[in-house]
Amino acid sequence: QARLVESGGGLVQAGGSLRLSCVASGRTFSGYGMGWFRQSPGKEREFVATVSWNGDNTYYADSVKGRFTISRTSAKNTVYLQMNSLKPEDTAVYYCAAGPNIAFSVAGMEYWGQGTQVTVSS
Repeated sequence: QARLVESGGGLVQAGGSLRLSCVASGRTFSGYGMGWFRQSPGKEREFVATVSWNGDNTYYADSVKGRFTISRTSAKNTVYLQMNSLKPEDTAVYYCAAGPNIAFSVAGMEYWGQGTQVTVSS
């Protein structure tokens, strides 16, 4: 059974950094695009960043461009999100996702993790 497990969330002050990790297991994800989404209370889940199956192509939401970096291991089963210069508006539950193609929407992803909380204090 396919499974995505996130880790690395926590509480950080504005301007600080966090690194999220997502380990995929249960099937081969080497041909899958992987990404990060986030959801704040009362808001819809939104796209943050995505990386192609081979790691060569990355895309970011405008709100995080220049501050966040997505990457994946050569084994293709782990994806990271390095978050720098964090802002209070980055506070959300962050979800790892995988899909058959690189995707920018919730509908484009097939597998989801359980989420990890990121809280940025001002």
